[in-house]
Amino acid sequence: MVGSLRDIQTPIQKELVLFEERFQDSVRTKVALLDKIMYYIVQRKGKQVRPMFVFFCAKLLGEVGDATYRGAALIELLHTASLIHDDVVDDAYERRSFFSVNALWKNKIAVLVGDYLLSKGLLLSVENKDYRLLELVSRAVKEMSEGELLQIERTRRLNLDEGVYFDIIRQKTASLIASSCAVGFASTNDNEALQEQVWKLGETIGIAFQIKDDLFDLGDANVGKPKGIDIQEKKLTLPLIYAINNASKKDRRHIVYLIKNHNKNKKKVAEVIDFVRQSGGIEYARQKMYDYRADAIEQLRFFPDSEARRGLEALVMFATDRKK
Repeated sequence: MVGSLRDIQTPIQKELVLFEERFQDSVRTKVALLDKIMYYIVQRKGKQVRPMFVFFCAKLLGEVGDATYRGAALIELLHTASLIHDDVVDDAYERRSFFSVNALWKNKIAVLVGDYLLSKGLLLSVENKDYRLLELVSRAVKEMSEGELLQIERTRRLNLDEGVYFDIIRQKTASLIASSCAVGFASTNDNEALQEQVWKLGETIGIAFQIKDDLFDLGDANVGKPKGIDIQEKKLTLPLIYAINNASKKDRRHIVYLIKNHNKNKKKVAEVIDFVRQSGGIEYARQKMYDYRADAIEQLRFFPDSEARRGLEALVMFATDRKK
């Protein structure tokens, strides 16, 4: 039975509380409009999953210090900026059931706010000479951009190849969790070979995390009602790729036609979801997720048993067993 996120946070609760205080201070500004938007963003932040990866990985072979807090802030600044920019690109007006920044203050201001957050992260690193942390986060920014563009390119063609799918999510989604893990570890350990090993660990976790999101969208029996948003946006997901690649030519042509031409029609989207379910796509994707989860747990076994390692193991289980 997977523990609650609150239970998993217990060993690093003090660090998370102090981090939250420092992060709020770091985004304060004398520009009234910007300060108002920063307050809105901070009050609606998510579950702190990425900072948790930072602090747990920092403790694998070391102790949390000022560099760890700066690393966690750097990750959170990057993540928040990327979400704001994503909402602009996707014309999305909600984020976690709240209005997005672009919905309230329009696209131009939202883009500038995202730029501001990125610049705060750059300055935080440069002013404190955290060059290795900045290098790791910059690598994630590069990969996230490449992954997003690759997804856009392949979505146009609906080239549903499993290898391409994993390239996309490794870059677009997993790279941010990878950088969270590597930044945390690098804040307390200067062994670059081990930092790279922790990056790979984060990638493995991130891929499992994204497959779980794929399952949410299609209404895996364990996660509730399907949404079909990925189909509406013509996004490649693992259950859909499996279903199409294992269908007859006739069924494949029909499903691709529906996705290309009727992706806004709720009845047609429901037909695609039903096709994926009947084709075994959900079971296939769920098993792949479990394989990546097992790989991540095995990679963690390299490190000595500790409260931090057990916390990471619990966080990996939470990422794949969560209900929302």
